[in-house]
Amino acid sequence: MSETIAAFATPLQQCAIGIIRLSGDDAFFIFEHVFRPNNGRSPSEMPSRQILYGSLLSQSGETLDHCLAFKCEAPHSYTGENTVEFHCHGSPAVMTAALRTILSHGARQADAGEFTKRAFLNGKLDLIQAEAVIDLIQAETEAMMKNAASQLSGTVSKTINRIYDSLLDILAHFHAIIDYPDEDLEPFEASGAEKILSEAKEELTRLSKSYARGRIIKNGIKSAIVGKPNAGKSSLLNALLGYERAIVTPIAGTTRDTIEEKILLGGVLLRLTDTAGIRETQDEIEKLGVLRSIEAAKDAELVLSVFDGSEPLTRDDQYAITAAKNARHSIAVINKSDLVSKIDIAEIERAFETICRVSALDKTGLDKLDSIVSKMFGLASPVFTGEIITNERQADAVSRALNSVETALFALGGFTPDAVLIDVEEALSAIGELSGRTVRDDIISRIFERFCVGK
Repeated sequence: MSETIAAFATPLQQCAIGIIRLSGDDAFFIFEHVFRPNNGRSPSEMPSRQILYGSLLSQSGETLDHCLAFKCEAPHSYTGENTVEFHCHGSPAVMTAALRTILSHGARQADAGEFTKRAFLNGKLDLIQAEAVIDLIQAETEAMMKNAASQLSGTVSKTINRIYDSLLDILAHFHAIIDYPDEDLEPFEASGAEKILSEAKEELTRLSKSYARGRIIKNGIKSAIVGKPNAGKSSLLNALLGYERAIVTPIAGTTRDTIEEKILLGGVLLRLTDTAGIRETQDEIEKLGVLRSIEAAKDAELVLSVFDGSEPLTRDDQYAITAAKNARHSIAVINKSDLVSKIDIAEIERAFETICRVSALDKTGLDKLDSIVSKMFGLASPVFTGEIITNERQADAVSRALNSVETALFALGGFTPDAVLIDVEEALSAIGELSGRTVRDDIISRIFERFCVGK
């Protein structure tokens, strides 16, 4: 018997509609006591998966709100349990009073992610799909939204389950060989096992490689804007954001500390840091800012090095070029393209593979920068099969499974059944952790703690 839980499924703030979710063995009992349908029938007579209009009642039987109620009988619900949703007017006062009366009839406040956790425990979702739910909620880009939706649809899960089942066939046969050596067993050629293991290796390798892209889709790219003072770094940040986030003045050294913002560029989420101008200075405070700029460039996966195209290169520009060399990816952004060009473009070409001319003032050239970033990180023409893993837990499990499958293939070459058996069991264990078949309780708890209450 499961405890009955209840929670707000929408934020507690003034809005048109607020939703309260109820799930568990006593959900319909509570429904009977807190809701009165306008058609005069009892809530217990209400068919499953139909919406009914009526009154939500207080503990004393007074009407709190006129709302819609939605009832789902187990196992045909999100959690796999009896569930009810109340779609109320989104007043915090109404929502608070409604939840209070629901809790007074025996429900308890749900923990974070408990509805989805119950869906997982009741077999409605596997762990990959459950993680896709939180990814979909937190999606900040179209790429993340599409990938999470594909994972929630079960595309990765189908691949993982196919690998699991095929390895299980090998496991069963090698157990039989070891445990019953004298039995006349159905022949299982080494070539057949090799084919299964090779196919598993190929699919696991593809999944493992997908994490490089999946990490970008989910977490974005840590990026920094560097350059000498007055090259137009803050102007570029403001142009990309579409509003005045950073102070812009003709006075060199205006920006003395880093500014961090999230920007969608080329379909990629950039976690972008605007830095102080890099130059030699005797000002102790500005020196600290310059040091932070250099550190930001070291930590960044992408550096946008901004140069004033209307001036020849200076020693301070050379400092910015040096700082950009620490990054895995860098783009030379030649700013002030609206003015006559005086910069030594040949020297910039020697230092950078990618160059983009823009005018932060006129906002021209930003579309080209958008295209460059998109192509640089492989999202120019995304094809979302859903077979992209997006977090470290998944990547680690796939990596361990792949290593075990590769070792099993090696052991199979010497036809040592004991070794093959051990390696296949380890691969199955890792895949089981990935899908949630054999995952530890503490890992499950950690995953669902990331959810909001009511989901």
